[in-house]
Amino acid sequence: MAGTESYLAEIEASESGPHIAALFDFDGTIIAGYSATALLQEKFKRREMGLEEIIETANVMSQYSLGGISFSGLMTAAAKFMKGVSEESFRQFGEELYEKHIARKVYPETRAIIRAHQAKGHTVAIISSATIYQIEPTARDLDIAHVLCSEYAIEDGHFTGEIIRPLCFGEGKVLAAEKLAGQTGADLDCSFFYTDSSDDLELLERVGNPRVLNPNNKLRAIAKDRNWPVEDFSSRGTATAIDYARTISATTSLVGAFWAGLPIWALTGSKREAANFSTGVFGDFASAMIGLDLDVYGEKNLWSARPCVFIFNHQSKADVVIMAKLIRKDMGGVGKQEIRKIPVIGQLMEWAGTVFIDRANSAGAIKAMEPLVEAITRDGRSICIAPEGTRTLSPKLGPFKKGAFHLAMQAGVPIVPIVIHNAGDVAPKNQFVMRPARVRVDVLPPVDTSGWSRKTIDRHVAEVRAMFLAALGQDETAEGEAADGDGAPAPAAAPAPAPKKPRKPRRKLG
Repeated sequence: MAGTESYLAEIEASESGPHIAALFDFDGTIIAGYSATALLQEKFKRREMGLEEIIETANVMSQYSLGGISFSGLMTAAAKFMKGVSEESFRQFGEELYEKHIARKVYPETRAIIRAHQAKGHTVAIISSATIYQIEPTARDLDIAHVLCSEYAIEDGHFTGEIIRPLCFGEGKVLAAEKLAGQTGADLDCSFFYTDSSDDLELLERVGNPRVLNPNNKLRAIAKDRNWPVEDFSSRGTATAIDYARTISATTSLVGAFWAGLPIWALTGSKREAANFSTGVFGDFASAMIGLDLDVYGEKNLWSARPCVFIFNHQSKADVVIMAKLIRKDMGGVGKQEIRKIPVIGQLMEWAGTVFIDRANSAGAIKAMEPLVEAITRDGRSICIAPEGTRTLSPKLGPFKKGAFHLAMQAGVPIVPIVIHNAGDVAPKNQFVMRPARVRVDVLPPVDTSGWSRKTIDRHVAEVRAMFLAALGQDETAEGEAADGDGAPAPAAAPAPAPKKPRKPRRKLG
């Protein structure tokens, strides 16, 4: 990532070990915008805010923005409306908030910085004035064990309406960092702190390596005066008119690609050749409009075992463009039933060979996929399936369903795993706009299915999923094991060690 190359190089050159801490602010640093804003919007949408709370919240926020009250006063007012609320219910609300709003706001650049620190064995922590309920799901996604934040007082599992002091704000963040250092043995004098806000000046001055991300105007001026490194990210946050134009052009280019293939169909009578031409045109044009740059490793595996069943991990709606650009010809796919209802687009995807299934109906889904066996064995087409069944909220691999594996076994063809590392950088789940990004793709060698049987299918699913985990550099506990179509866990195989350094791409598709 262009905006983080200098930071990543600096981290790589730093000492390894937990004695170096990497501390991150949350709002504006790890995520774009403010989690509190998303929280209030969701509460208002659910009609969980009474008129008194709405008026008081607006009044307090106005006073805070004008300097009339301190951050402590702001939190005191917020805590008042939490009195009597069950902590467990609010924790669940935080999980839902993450799924609907916050997950898509995580800066991919900050994610890369966090991973780089983790790879060096540094003590990584979030230090934020927000509450654990806003932060915890994101911290879990990023594998960050240490979260230091502001807290509401709790008695008997319910909020009392009070806050616990000192708050994790201003000098309170310094106290929290020093407490963490005492617990972990980290040396703040050689540690890093990343933030966007001038409210964190005390902790920026306390650490040896202050780092400024997406700063407000006051902090930008301070950083310039003190010669602190500054980076600005545009991969998240408010979309521009150009972002919308790119996205709409890329999405609707499927229609143009269809029309471009009609003369071939009309003159040759070959729907297949027309579909192949349209698929290639769509993949090339849409990726160019988005600004999607693919670094492909193992490209020869795309062609060495056709027909086959291509399986890929599903992070983004950009995956459709990625697969079209990679596979290009003689392909069919499986999609959720809702896509079929999209005017024009759904019909064109069906014309091109996509089978739509109801994910809630396992028996119906299996029935709907029966024609795909014939498409493979009679027509020589390769089928693309995302075994997770739906897009994931983050790059973490989800459970696998068994449909794709049964299909390959019944058709007697190999499975070719396509590992997409960071398609979420283009468009995370629940995000309409697609933004320019460089996406890494590993095409793994074909997996022979000739010796498979129904009795051994669970083991094979786990083995193939372990290949994805190894390529992604992810390690997992039992809770992330592969699952079958009914959600039952399949036996997990231990993933092979991830490569220490990425190989040089043989070809870059831009």
